[in-house]
Amino acid sequence: MSPDLVAFAALILAYLLGSVSAAILVCRAMGLPDPRTDGSRNPGTTNVLRLGGKPAAAMTLAGDMLKGVIPVLIARKLDCSDLTLSAVGLAAFLGHLYPVFFRFEGGKGVATALGVLLALHWVMGLAVIGIWISAFALTRISSVGAITGFVAAPILAAWLMPEATLGVITMSLLLLARHKTNIKALLNGSERKFGKK
Repeated sequence: MSPDLVAFAALILAYLLGSVSAAILVCRAMGLPDPRTDGSRNPGTTNVLRLGGKPAAAMTLAGDMLKGVIPVLIARKLDCSDLTLSAVGLAAFLGHLYPVFFRFEGGKGVATALGVLLALHWVMGLAVIGIWISAFALTRISSVGAITGFVAAPILAAWLMPEATLGVITMSLLLLARHKTNIKALLNGSERKFGKK
C-alpha cells in the first residue's frame, strides 16, 4: 500500500473514531439526560460530571482521550511522518467536534485534543495537562484551564515537534473558537466556577 493511501486511510479512521461520542454513550448507558440538551448542553466531561457525577465523568474523559490517542498511535506504527501524525490527530479532533454518528453535534474537544497531544509527544501532552490543572486550580473555572493550555500548546509543539506545529495550531484555534461563549462570559464576569450553580 502506498504511503499516500496509508495516510488517507489513517485520516478516515481517525475521523470515524473521533465521531464516537463518549459523553452521549455514557449518558445513555447510565440513564442520564442527553448532554446535548441538558446542563451546559455540551457533550463533554465537565457537563457529564454535573449530570451524572464522577464515575460517569471519568468514563467520558477516558473515552474522549483514547479516541485522540489511538489513531495517532496507529499512524505512528504505520511509520507516518510527524506532519501526517498531526493531521491524523486533527481528524480525530474534528470527528469529536462534528461527529458523523450524532448529527454533527459534538463537544468542545478538550479531552480528545489532550489525547492527541499525549500521543504526538508525551512531554507536550503532560505540559498542557499541567497548565490546564494549574489554571483550573487557581480559578476553579474549567474553561480557563482549557483556554490557557491550548494557547500554550502551539508554542510547545514548535519547540518539541516542529513538523506537527501547523496541526496543533489548527486544533488549538478550533478549540478556542468552540469556547467563544466561555470567553465572552469570562470577559463580563459571568462564567461559572466549578461547584457553583
